[in-house]
Amino acid sequence: MSDKGKDNLTEEQKQALKITLQSYFKQLSLQQAEEIKKQDKQDFKFWSTQPVPALDEEVKEDGPIENDTPYDQIKKEEYKLPATFTWCNVNVDDPKELNELYTLLSENYVEDDDALFRFDYSSDFLKWALQPPGWKPQWLLGVRVKSNNKLVAFISGIPTNLRIHKHQQLLVEINFLCVHKKLRSKRLAPVLIKEVTRRIHLEGIFQALYTAGVHLPKPISVCRYYHRSLNPKKLVEVGFSRLKKNKSMAQTIKYYRLPEKPLIPGFREMKKEDIDAVQKLLNTYLDKFDVAPVFSREDIEHWLIPLDEVVYSYVVEKDNEITEFISFYNLPSTIIDNPKYKEIKAAYLFYYCQEGMGSKYSATRALINDALIMAKANKFDVFNCLNLMDNDDVLDDLKFGKGDGLLNYYLYNYRCVEVKPKKYFKPIFYNE
Repeated sequence: MSDKGKDNLTEEQKQALKITLQSYFKQLSLQQAEEIKKQDKQDFKFWSTQPVPALDEEVKEDGPIENDTPYDQIKKEEYKLPATFTWCNVNVDDPKELNELYTLLSENYVEDDDALFRFDYSSDFLKWALQPPGWKPQWLLGVRVKSNNKLVAFISGIPTNLRIHKHQQLLVEINFLCVHKKLRSKRLAPVLIKEVTRRIHLEGIFQALYTAGVHLPKPISVCRYYHRSLNPKKLVEVGFSRLKKNKSMAQTIKYYRLPEKPLIPGFREMKKEDIDAVQKLLNTYLDKFDVAPVFSREDIEHWLIPLDEVVYSYVVEKDNEITEFISFYNLPSTIIDNPKYKEIKAAYLFYYCQEGMGSKYSATRALINDALIMAKANKFDVFNCLNLMDNDDVLDDLKFGKGDGLLNYYLYNYRCVEVKPKKYFKPIFYNE
């Protein structure tokens, strides 16, 4: 009804219309809640068939849930898809296929709850994320429509060496699970998970790491997102953040202001000749955490050498020795239906380390502060991180705000005693 039509109603008619609309929207909300509940039941029904701990299970010791499956007992045939679809490997070395993957993710991947923002992984980022040392083409798994060859679903796996308490485990990190919005009712996600699992088993690997924004059976750790404004005016204008009560825009801009250059003496961009030093420093630093990756030299070169508009890495050099390291990566978000701005350029804190087993508060604060300065210099709008590792101690002082989002970490076919965020070190570039 138009506003003009509403103006012609009596007060009683307006009240009756208000009650009718409230009843309608309440009923609509109940229907939506039932749909969500039904979807959750379907998801939990699937996970109840998988080797993962139950939500109410108290995990008292680490170890595999199921024994490794002998090769001759692993299913050799692909899982069946609905008749109109077919499996494919997505070749990210082919510009056409890489662009198809970019399009699928940019249009259908993770959005915020209000549908204002959606992750916008660049093509260069995807190649970096999907082709680390030891990657397998058959683990970059897609689903296409037979009639037109359109890519409509994807899931990936990459190898990772992870230390879980005292045990080091080669496993696969599952990521980028995405199904086209129009096909969500087809229940393709469980089939994607089962098929990539089958392919991973054929390579003799039976454990995996994955994350999700939803609570599934059963997280080994739950971390919260934190955000630090670098361009507060833009963030407020697009609805990412709000002005605090009784604070003007000018006051807010002044509050978040940063120096133009890093403050730590010897702070500079990482180079290839720093690889060995960073590898030793990082692996030593990670030893203090209950769950953390173990990096080879090749891993350091791939993940941490600076790559234009993808990953930014810096070291602190004192007396010809590398004493500190920090990195962040570029993961922008598309701003949906905004006439003025197309994207938010977001930096995500990646790996960092400092000399010595412990981490002093002032050193951690100074290191992350210099990362904020470099992110601002590189035109980022916001700097995001999780409250894992040593971050929790310095986030308030560095003017980070607590976000709404949680990231749940899961292990597949491996029980792990719950890990507190401060004992966890595995930043991941997504939020499922």
